[in-house]
Amino acid sequence: MGIFCRATLNYATGSGPTPIEVDIADGRSAGLPGWEECGFELVEHRSSVTDWRDDEQVAAVHHAEFEELARSMTGADVALVHSHIRRSPDTVRQHGDLSPITFVHSDFASGQEIVRNAYLLERPGSEVALERNGVTRDDVRDAARVVTLQLWRNVGPAKMDHPLAFCDARTVSVDEGFPIHVEDYGGTGATFDALAIRAPGAERQHAWYAYPEMQPHEAVAFRTYDTALVDRGQVWFTPHSAFHDPEVPIGHPARESIELRATCLYL
Repeated sequence: MGIFCRATLNYATGSGPTPIEVDIADGRSAGLPGWEECGFELVEHRSSVTDWRDDEQVAAVHHAEFEELARSMTGADVALVHSHIRRSPDTVRQHGDLSPITFVHSDFASGQEIVRNAYLLERPGSEVALERNGVTRDDVRDAARVVTLQLWRNVGPAKMDHPLAFCDARTVSVDEGFPIHVEDYGGTGATFDALAIRAPGAERQHAWYAYPEMQPHEAVAFRTYDTALVDRGQVWFTPHSAFHDPEVPIGHPARESIELRATCLYL
């Protein structure tokens, strides 16, 4: 198994970030088992989007593309995608929250927040997603199981200043996550509790991976919630964080990426 690089990750604590140097392995050569076991996996996925900076085109084309991919990966009856986030120098100028997130986290502390905030309340894009998939808010509310599968795609230069690293969920314990409150994320009005991750104790190590020089036909799918795992008391989140690639000066080139979240329902 090769090493991508040695880098600093900022673990979140109650009093502020704690920087820790870690080895980030090359996920391409690691022989990882897939998202259901380790929380994430590299997938081949060719999109019909021709301009990743065109939010209307991304919503019209890529949301449905990822819904189809998420259904096939999870076996869910329905997958709903209502929005996306672009991170680039242009979007950072619009709002600082759209910078690469350089502390270890997972996106939601509660599956109820995911469902309620996205689909049980009126939110931009939610009605479109429900209608596109022929389901109702009652279907969402009554689903027997909910899995949140996210997709991260590089849409800029293959070599970037702040790639994304993923932690093998098998090396994390449930009690290493704790909620942190997020208010009005990105100026969208979204308010929720994210999950910060404590640094591991001396008796254990987190295993970190990244995928060097991701190409346009590649993306990383990763799990950030699963009600079945929650019910069994197992790790249901996948810690992840942007990190500085020491071979790339910051901003030269800057990261350009897009991420989506699929709410996968088992009806």
